[in-house]
Amino acid sequence: MQVLLFFEMKNNPIGIFDSGIGGLTVAHAIQEKLPNEQLIYFGDTAHLPYGDKEPYSIKHYSTEIAKFLLEKKVKLIVIACHTASSVAFKEVSKVVGNRALVLNVVDPVIAALQKLRDPEHLVGIIGTKGTIGSNIYPHKLSKLNKSLKLACLETPLLCPMIEEGFINDQISQTVINTYLSEKVLKNITHMVLACTHYPLIKAQITHYYKGNINIIDPSEVVAETAKNLLKEANLLRKESSGLDHHFYVSDYTQSFEQSTRYFFGEKVTLEKGNIWS
Repeated sequence: MQVLLFFEMKNNPIGIFDSGIGGLTVAHAIQEKLPNEQLIYFGDTAHLPYGDKEPYSIKHYSTEIAKFLLEKKVKLIVIACHTASSVAFKEVSKVVGNRALVLNVVDPVIAALQKLRDPEHLVGIIGTKGTIGSNIYPHKLSKLNKSLKLACLETPLLCPMIEEGFINDQISQTVINTYLSEKVLKNITHMVLACTHYPLIKAQITHYYKGNINIIDPSEVVAETAKNLLKEANLLRKESSGLDHHFYVSDYTQSFEQSTRYFFGEKVTLEKGNIWS
């Protein structure tokens, strides 16, 4: 683990980024778990979704955003995107160095999955083309829990569907049902929502399975890991006074503003983050 030596960083903010609104599920979970912490969020709405982008592009976007967050003096950067976590974690960590802690959304979920030891467990993993195509879950779990069986499925329409505001309606339920009825997911006992957008349709996924499977929500797992990471580094903020969360986007979208206000209230103001040369 990286070691931060600057005591005054306790009161510095937590930086969080994603391609769009999905990372807001992580930001909200962190706010619930760590109410004393200030958040700085960057949604790269100009390039969403990351799931269908080339790895070199994702690495470039992610490292530039990390530099932007470092300028805001963050003490922790949370890569709140499974695709960026799968493809660009090493590059972001290298750019950040010892100036802040870095947390991705894959490793906390891996840690939760490796505890599943029942041979009857079959874990379904749904995510973008970038996440599933990286094979990061099978690769990492094969080293930690060789007995765990996985069923991975690319679900590329879900992220743009959610970004366009199709949630909890007949259109979204039809798309969800089409994916979840795929043969590869038959008889699963657990489901990993391997995209931070997907908790926004968690209720519809639960409805499809009639509550009969265990759904692993990355936002909840990552928030708990962030808390433990900051506690271990002695970087937890003690007071909530003077908190002022900031939300940046690379391109304004109405759905992002609506989602941000849904999670954080009507006082939210979006700022344009001009970081692309």
